[in-house]
Amino acid sequence: MTARVVIVGNGMAGARLAAELHAREGDRKVTVLGAEPHRAYNRIMLSTLLTGRIAEPDVELTEAAGHGIDRRPGVPVTAVDRSAREVRTGDGERISYDHLVLATGARAVVPPLPGLDPTDLPQRVVPFRTLDDCRRILAVADGARSAIVLGGGLLGLEAARGLATRGLATTVVHHTGHLMERQLDPAAGAVLAGTLAGLGVTIQLAVPATGVVADDTGVRLDLADGRSLHADLLVLSCGVRPDTALAQAAGLTVRRGVVVDDRLRTSDRSVSAIGDCAEHDGALTGLVAPAWAQARVLADVLTGTDPLARYRPRPVVTRLKAAGIDLAAMGDAAGGGPGEELTFADPARGTYARLRIRDERLIGAILLGDNPAVGTVIQLFDRGHPVPADRRALLLGRALGGAGAAPSASPALMPDAAVVCQCNTVTKGALVRCWRSGARTVDAVVAGTRAGTGCGGCRDAVGGIVDWLSEAESVEVTR
Repeated sequence: MTARVVIVGNGMAGARLAAELHAREGDRKVTVLGAEPHRAYNRIMLSTLLTGRIAEPDVELTEAAGHGIDRRPGVPVTAVDRSAREVRTGDGERISYDHLVLATGARAVVPPLPGLDPTDLPQRVVPFRTLDDCRRILAVADGARSAIVLGGGLLGLEAARGLATRGLATTVVHHTGHLMERQLDPAAGAVLAGTLAGLGVTIQLAVPATGVVADDTGVRLDLADGRSLHADLLVLSCGVRPDTALAQAAGLTVRRGVVVDDRLRTSDRSVSAIGDCAEHDGALTGLVAPAWAQARVLADVLTGTDPLARYRPRPVVTRLKAAGIDLAAMGDAAGGGPGEELTFADPARGTYARLRIRDERLIGAILLGDNPAVGTVIQLFDRGHPVPADRRALLLGRALGGAGAAPSASPALMPDAAVVCQCNTVTKGALVRCWRSGARTVDAVVAGTRAGTGCGGCRDAVGGIVDWLSEAESVEVTR
């Protein structure tokens, strides 16, 4: 009998799960129901879309198609009947399932400020989360001269840089004393603020917003210190909240997210959850790499490809993807406690580095600005390998030579197990195998391995490996 798998959500997690199921053998029907009326798209690239460097077709994800795949964009699910094993759609249709997967993602938080009604936001006040949000921001920005971004986290800074690139006078308002406080320490936040100022973004720190007044002519943001800021556009980037409404209404166990075990099962063994809506071992994901890893594990379990597959979170590396800014933060970089701590700061050049080492292993790092050792640092953190005896090569990003120097960045000396693409967990070995199987261009290697299809931050590294392979084996490579 054909197994019926229903996936609620056609975002980055749901679309990837459908592709993973399609790639495995077996007789099954996969139905993907997406509330958004679009094809699946790469949400990470929306900030690049804001800059105008890419167009909408460039953010679309490659979707599995063919026998056994039924995609229905613009079809919201309104209820789950677990006893009947059915979901009900907005138009009243009932769709049966043998296994249900919730990939409902997360929703942008609209702060509880006077003047903001989450169900009816003014035209010039827009959250930054979805493709429709991005379209609205671009529509207002097209005739605007200034913008305010409320929220100095990762996404807010990417939005601010995108708007500034379009020529808008852009101000970021952040309620705490430094930017990206979840990933950075105050010193790194200060250097980042200086870098952004040099790129045309004004930063207002440690000042909560108290109210919003908006009409057809503009927006006023009132601040706790008595000042008011005026602009043509207000972008809200105040965090996200897992979308658990369906799960709660269906009686599934929900804390901050839909609670799942190592096999991504909820409290109902016929229902799984992955991506931003899922809570595993008390933690939410919020990033693409864990969501895609969960999709791979769940596909192995559901299809029987690997019934013993279990989801094990990998160390998280945060990259800020904005023109003119190179930032990587990982692990417990901003904390304290026992162990070694090394820092270097050159605010005038926009450079900051902090390493935290315990038992000869890197437990956290912040690298801001031009640092050639960033790839080596990420590999050491990701794989838990011992750090070099002379830490300066990692901290300052320069090869010192001799015993204890930083590992060479040359692809020839990079181990095959080294992860090049963090989003898709693609190793150097996988890239080499793909190239040797006939993929002779960067685009072909990307298509064959999915490397570079997440945040895009590893694209240069993939190109470097392809170039190295072409030189080593004298095969011409085009990009």
